[in-house]
Amino acid sequence: MRILIAEDEKDLNNIIRQKLISDGYSVDSCYDGREAIEILSYAEYDGVILDIMMPKADGFEVLRSLRESGKTTPVLFLTAKDAVSDRVKGLDSGANDYLIKPFSFEELSARLRAMMRTSFGVAGTILSVSDLTMDCARHLVKRGGHEISLSAKEYELLEYLMYNQGIVLSRDKIEDHIWNFNYEGGTNVVDVYISYLRKKVDGGHDNKLIHTVRGKGYVLREADKK
Repeated sequence: MRILIAEDEKDLNNIIRQKLISDGYSVDSCYDGREAIEILSYAEYDGVILDIMMPKADGFEVLRSLRESGKTTPVLFLTAKDAVSDRVKGLDSGANDYLIKPFSFEELSARLRAMMRTSFGVAGTILSVSDLTMDCARHLVKRGGHEISLSAKEYELLEYLMYNQGIVLSRDKIEDHIWNFNYEGGTNVVDVYISYLRKKVDGGHDNKLIHTVRGKGYVLREADKK
């Protein structure tokens, strides 16, 4: 999943970024509200971590701009303002969650996972398609009861496919959600990683789960339906 961090405390911004990268997220970051508004106007994210007190435009302005554009991207406010009235204002402004500084990174990770589940309409932490299961809390993937070892990027791609199971995803959409602005790889990166996943997820199984839809992209589903 791809996350944007908008936090003007550069040290904290960098620490959060590194933590989320280690958790398997693709992460972009910025340090003021105006830049956040600009980035969110043209890039797609699965979640936004948004500080309230930022220069040039505060978190409320950023959130208002995002919602007025019609985007429903989940937003977690990260702030030192801990009064009940501040929390109410943040949630009533369209934020999905609110975390007060100082905080634990374990709680931040858990809240992000909860936002993702709500955004995709998933009730629990276990995703499944046929005999393929993914425990999002433990980063554990199994097929037919056997554990599958995945790289961080392979896991991230499979997670995105599983959250969108049954939906055909274009190469551009996958790339936009899995790789951040700093990616400098080849233009066929999606095809390469889909190939990696197929070997690990579908190899040795008659029931193939990852399918190519010619001219449209890829889809994860139990049977290759025409």
